[in-house]
Amino acid sequence: MTPLSRPLVLPSIGGMVADMSTKTVFTTGEAARICKVSQQTIIRCFDNGSLKGFRVPGSRFRRIPRDQLFQFMKDNGIPTDALESGKRKVLIVDDDEDLVELLVDVFARDGRFEIRTANNGFDAGMYVKEFRPDLVVLDVMLPDINGKEVCQRVRQDDTLDSVKIICISGMVEQDKVADLKAAGANDFIQKPFTVDKLLDRACDLMDIERTVSS
Repeated sequence: MTPLSRPLVLPSIGGMVADMSTKTVFTTGEAARICKVSQQTIIRCFDNGSLKGFRVPGSRFRRIPRDQLFQFMKDNGIPTDALESGKRKVLIVDDDEDLVELLVDVFARDGRFEIRTANNGFDAGMYVKEFRPDLVVLDVMLPDINGKEVCQRVRQDDTLDSVKIICISGMVEQDKVADLKAAGANDFIQKPFTVDKLLDRACDLMDIERTVSS
């Protein structure tokens, strides 16, 4: 059995998915992740009154009711699907159909992710703008433009600052890995890899709890 086909056994985490979609009050950090903006942006909007909320009595902590966060997102043209579903968005970009199918299955079985795929760099750039994923799993060697160029295009758009990118490739040259990170990749995983390793890295980048594999 190859490393990529190693089975992944996941616990039941349906409650974790439902948590974000049923919460009634959010911290500024949670609101920032849902809106895909910085926490400082949320704090600034809270303090200037454009995002309504309240402070926890006897502390400096800000809290934002669900209906106020929803209204803020609508007023500012921010898609509300993340708030409504509680799921994180993942875009998988690779021209290896078998690998894409495997990764889609892994993220789908986890239950916390909404997934889209692309098999070339052009579509990847288009989907990043339209889908606005939390994470892009990006093959470096694509049939049209390479992963480094995709990273650069994403990072040139200030509205996509919160998008995390994991590059994957069979290449081993450390200078090329450094170039990818300089272009905007958050992490790099060399092929072949185990699916649970990729899922762990993805969870770390999106600041959510890792699953437990066995």
